[in-house]
Formats: sequence, C-alpha cells, structure tokens
Amino acid sequence: MTLLTYQVFKTVADIGSFRKAADILGLTPSAISHAISSMEAELGFSVLTRSKNGVTLTNYGEHLLPYVNAVLNSDESLQQFIAETNGLKAGKVKIGVFSSVCTNWLPQIMSSFEEKYPGVKIEVYQGSYDEVAFWLKNGVVDLGFLSVSSAGDIPIEPLCKDPLLCVMPKSMKVTGQYIEIEEMRNHQFVTQRECTDADIQNFLKENKLTVQSNYHVVDDLSTVKLVEKGFGICLMPKLCMNDIPYDVNIYPLRGNPCRIIGIAVMNRDFMAPAVRTMYNHIVENYKELT
Repeated sequence: MTLLTYQVFKTVADIGSFRKAADILGLTPSAISHAISSMEAELGFSVLTRSKNGVTLTNYGEHLLPYVNAVLNSDESLQQFIAETNGLKAGKVKIGVFSSVCTNWLPQIMSSFEEKYPGVKIEVYQGSYDEVAFWLKNGVVDLGFLSVSSAGDIPIEPLCKDPLLCVMPKSMKVTGQYIEIEEMRNHQFVTQRECTDADIQNFLKENKLTVQSNYHVVDDLSTVKLVEKGFGICLMPKLCMNDIPYDVNIYPLRGNPCRIIGIAVMNRDFMAPAVRTMYNHIVENYKELT
C-alpha cells in the first residue's frame, strides 16, 4: 500500500463519501473506489461499508484508522524535517481545542504564530474535553488544549489557572465577598454533561455537593441563559464568562478553586518541526493567560 492509498482511506473515512473525497484529493470517484478495493484485497478484510446514506467504517476500519493516521503523521514529520533542514518553515499543525479557549485565546495564538511562520498551515478542531483527548490519542490532532484533570494519561504542560465562579440570576445575591459551599446546597442547578465540564463535576464531588438539576445542557450560553431566566444557578470557569452577554450576578467561590488549562501532546520527544515550533510558541508566549 502507498501513502496515497492511506490518504484516500483517511479522507473517505473523515468525509463519508467517495465523491467528496475525490474532489478533495483531485481524483476521480472510480480511482477512489479502486484504491479502497485494492487496499481491502491486500488487507484481507473490509474497511468501509457502502450504503445509500454514504460510507462508514467497519469495525476493522475503525481499528485500522489510528495506525493509518500515525503513518501519515510520520510522513508529514519527515517532510517538515526536510523543509526545516533546507531552511524553510513549512508544514501543518492540527490543534484540538475546547470552546472557551477557541474564542478567547486561539485567534491571538494563530495570528502571532502565522506572523512568524507564514508557511505553516494551521487546522483547528473544536470539541469537548473528551473529543480533544480522543483526537490526540488517535492522531487526528497534533496538539490539544485540555484541563489538567481531563487529560488523564496524556502528557500536558500547564499554562494557567482559570477560577471557578458561581453564576446566579440578578434576583439572587449573597452578602459576603465569596459564596460558601453550604449556600449552594439547597439551590436548583443548571448543569452540563460531564465531558463538557469535568472540572466542575470534580469540584462538586470533592465537596460532596449533590446538586438538584432538571436542566442538563451542553453549551455555556444555554447554561447561563437558563440561569438569567431564573431556572437555577450554575458554576462556570471565569474564561467562559468572557463570552457571555447575559445579565447575571457572578461570585467567586471560597478557597478560589480553579481548573488548570494546559497544552497536551502525546509524545513531546517526537513532534514534527512545525508542531514543535507551535508547541514552544504556546508555552513560551502564553503562560499565565487570563
């Protein structure tokens, strides 16, 4: 099998269509079909399931894809090394990022990096903590922003502390500078799924705070909008509140609990030159962002 065969397989798997993959790669749909058929014949098993609704990975294909990603990433590393040796700054960096970092930090990071290294292409994948971790482990992205608590066994370089805040409707106030854990126990909460706000879920568990909630949403805007309308209170990282236009009361928590945001990579000793350059750029220039 050739690198082109691997690229065809990855593109079809990502897009779910032979025709769209052909358009992206500049090939004919018949050439795409032939490449996949030849690949399956050589492997001895099917990697894709064709149907009227499109193309999906078989169980074998799902297990094969991370290895194909590794091969393609290794080739990208080789090409970048050759370019770097010849004095060129070229290549591609794929970054996984969760919402609040995507809106607050990433534009500045990308602009400052592209100013120094205009030949490097940046691809951005936005998702939840779980999605970014999955993309890192499966070679979909080179680097990923995560919180330290959500990184698990993925190596991560801490960048900054992001305080957790209590968000309340305007009709609710506390008398002190901070809100106490005990003050929150009897309130209805608006909560998000654990994969979206793992740090807040950890805080609740550590403080034995069993919340009452009838509202389980996904994004930050929906969470705070429900709070504004009086359906409960919520906990949010400070960085998330930079994007929120709603009229609510915000209070720090006693003890200043926080999530720690960092930049993660599966193997710091084996990064393509462009990836290593981006990693160092982030660590050197964006520590202690607030």
